[in-house]
Amino acid sequence: VQLVESGGGSVQAGGSLRLSCSSSGFPFTEYCLGWFRQASGKEREGVAALYSDASNETWYSDSVKGRFTISKDNAKNTLYLQMNNLKPEDTAMYYCAADGRRCDLSPSYQHWGQGTQVTV
Repeated sequence: VQLVESGGGSVQAGGSLRLSCSSSGFPFTEYCLGWFRQASGKEREGVAALYSDASNETWYSDSVKGRFTISKDNAKNTLYLQMNNLKPEDTAMYYCAADGRRCDLSPSYQHWGQGTQVTV
């Protein structure tokens, strides 16, 4: 299993970024896919999650609801996180993750990428 994040960077408050997560090695449409973040000195927290099947059911943390959008491209096996109206408190390392057992925002997924840094 391989998950590779990209798209992080530095942006001013109020700006936008789109993170991408290219995946391989597992059945993309049968797994739950999620974005998590970990700020310096804090625990990893769930940001958004999505069932990669036809239901497209999604979950968002209260802190990002209305500002972030999780989406996927099944043809490209790629997960995205569109982040708008970014705030300084969004600064963190962002990770994508995949789990074939269940779908929620708990940071105990089976497979993880190495992360991409977002600084606001």
